[in-house]
Amino acid sequence: VFCFPDPRTDPWPLVYSPLPVTLVFISYLSMVALGPSCMRQRRRLELRAPLLAYNLAMVALSSYMFYEFLVTSVLANYSYLCQPVDYSRSELGMRMARVCWWFFFSKVIELLDTVFLILRKKQEQVTFLHVYHHGSMLFNWWSGVKYVPGGQAFFIGMLNSFVHIFMYGYYTLAGLGPRMRRYLWWKRYLTILQLCQFVAIAAHSSYNLFTECPFPDGFNTAVFLYILSLLALFLRFYYRTYVRGKQ
Repeated sequence: VFCFPDPRTDPWPLVYSPLPVTLVFISYLSMVALGPSCMRQRRRLELRAPLLAYNLAMVALSSYMFYEFLVTSVLANYSYLCQPVDYSRSELGMRMARVCWWFFFSKVIELLDTVFLILRKKQEQVTFLHVYHHGSMLFNWWSGVKYVPGGQAFFIGMLNSFVHIFMYGYYTLAGLGPRMRRYLWWKRYLTILQLCQFVAIAAHSSYNLFTECPFPDGFNTAVFLYILSLLALFLRFYYRTYVRGKQ
């Protein structure tokens, strides 16, 4: 199953070929490499209105995706232990495939996070973790939508959409200026929520590597290894920011 594209999603925008997503990825890396030098002689941009609009839009999109993942999985009676992909063209099967595509597309939109940081001359925030996470999610979810749009993958999208509601909510408040600083005491807990998300996804993906489940082991293995890398990088970030930083 993992080797053959899903005929339902294969012709969809950005999915039909690896070329579009590869070009997006190359453009992203080029911007990360060349953007700071292009901005060096220019004044930083505030971008308060565009940032506010963008972050609110991402809160809305994340809320929509979380709702769709949750409701569709409940209506289709999805299992949290073993859920193969519904490759039929049933209403619920197509609904799950569509929200998987939207989740993939949201990862393309989220590359704007980096664009805004570079335009605002906040290059110190464009870390390896930031670029690795944003860039790699493109290919992870491109392959997910092309080969397994649904099944076990729904849990990852649902959980990540839930976390991003709070993450972009935080960014929305932070973008309103210094007067909002006293309302942002929960940044540390947002990072803890992200770490809990990675632990849950690792447990969810690894479970099926030791049980019989008609969902591709290759996909679960790739997700498990990828999540371990994110867990290690986010733990390092947490230690440097909240433990060593306090000292």
